[in-house]
Amino acid sequence: MQKLAEEATLANAVCAHLLARNLHYMQDLVELRTTCCEKRLAQILLRLGRLDASDSPETTIPKLNQAMLAELVGTTRSRVSCFLNGFRNSGFIDYGRGSKELRLRPSLFDFYADKLLTPEPVTI
Repeated sequence: MQKLAEEATLANAVCAHLLARNLHYMQDLVELRTTCCEKRLAQILLRLGRLDASDSPETTIPKLNQAMLAELVGTTRSRVSCFLNGFRNSGFIDYGRGSKELRLRPSLFDFYADKLLTPEPVTI
């Protein structure tokens, strides 16, 4: 703490890092409350595959177990399984039994972007 008091540049860098980290946590909490699980799963897969546009090349990521994905998404493993099967049937992803890789297709980005633009129905 004494070093932070003496070094203004270091103190500013630490404060900026802490503020950015807290902002990221708040954004994650807001997203968790306002977006559907299917969209969050698509976003996580896109982040893992570093796909940032629909014209990105197809990429592969190591296959994660569904329990880990469920924890990241904030839902149950059975729902993640259902979403992954839906993604596979739609051609957004590809994986086979025993495969150690998950192939992400650029069409997953289109699905995710479409979900961003389409408002979710409000249930009363």
